[in-house]
Amino acid sequence: MDLFDQISEDIKKAMLAREKVRLEALRGVKKEFLEAKTAKGANGELSDETATKIMVKMVKQRKESAQIYADNNRPELAENELAEAAVIEEYLPKQMTAEELEAELKAIISETGATSMKEMGKVMGIASKRLAGRAEGKAINAKVKELLS
Repeated sequence: MDLFDQISEDIKKAMLAREKVRLEALRGVKKEFLEAKTAKGANGELSDETATKIMVKMVKQRKESAQIYADNNRPELAENELAEAAVIEEYLPKQMTAEELEAELKAIISETGATSMKEMGKVMGIASKRLAGRAEGKAINAKVKELLS
């Protein structure tokens, strides 16, 4: 079962269980999936890879919104955003630990032969593709900078 079908199935379960936050989060995901499916040049297909990218983006948006709400003294709204982010994260691949990330990046750096910050773009290009969905872009970027400097 692909992610789209899984989300659709879980929406039904959330409706029956009356889980409001879960239902809202999954409906938002399904909306994004449908938009991606019907987008120009998408030919009505949605690969799991594309779906994962969409969900990573959605989690990031939810976390940023929660931070803004928290900064503006609106904890109830921040709480809701974080709860939705947690629901969406359940469908993402397991996140890498700092040690796993460092090991993977060291392998990529030795693979590309990068030795200085000038070659960071080369390393980041491969790393972002290979680690998509398993590590945040900010974390990858920071670790690559640390390893190359």
